[in-house]
Amino acid sequence: MSQTDPQNTWKHICNVDELDDIDEDEGLQVTVDNGAIVAVFKVNGEYYVIEDLCSHGNASLAEGFLEEFDVECPFHGGKFDIRTGEPTAFPCATAIKVYEVKVGDGVLFAKVSPQVRPNAEEDTDA
Repeated sequence: MSQTDPQNTWKHICNVDELDDIDEDEGLQVTVDNGAIVAVFKVNGEYYVIEDLCSHGNASLAEGFLEEFDVECPFHGGKFDIRTGEPTAFPCATAIKVYEVKVGDGVLFAKVSPQVRPNAEEDTDA
């Protein structure tokens, strides 16, 4: 039997026309009404919403560079697949959250729960 997380509900992210002026290799940072901070990307007409904090260091993934489906963290150059959240390049080793999305009446929604983040992986420049 599965339980539904009452905090994991559809949240208004942005109007889709807000993404019209953003290049497909860029992201948009959005603070959701529950305090979560997410990065929004549009690739080939599809929308992707991920948590906006790299799991390796304290960096905004919305400020990273997107190549196909990999977003590169601007801090150390690690990468994540925006479809799965899985790391795709060193030094990132821990997956990030990816949120389910839907579009209705020109609005992008995502199932975003409030974020409680443990400390990111140790940030060392060895």
